[in-house]
Amino acid sequence: AAHRLGEHGSSEMRHVAKIPAVIVEKYCNDYGITYRDFMQDSAHIRRLVNDPKNSSFRVWKGQV
Repeated sequence: AAHRLGEHGSSEMRHVAKIPAVIVEKYCNDYGITYRDFMQDSAHIRRLVNDPKNSSFRVWKGQV
């Protein structure tokens, strides 16, 4: 819905996705990392956001 309304930010700061906390928690459990590890390493965030299984949570459809 946010994508259809054009709420994906600007070229300087994109609103890429709105991932539920339970999905982030599952990711952390699957990869054996803490939430802190997840937030400090952008590779984890990119992997989670770019995963096709999570496309329904995407606002901006481009590659992160």
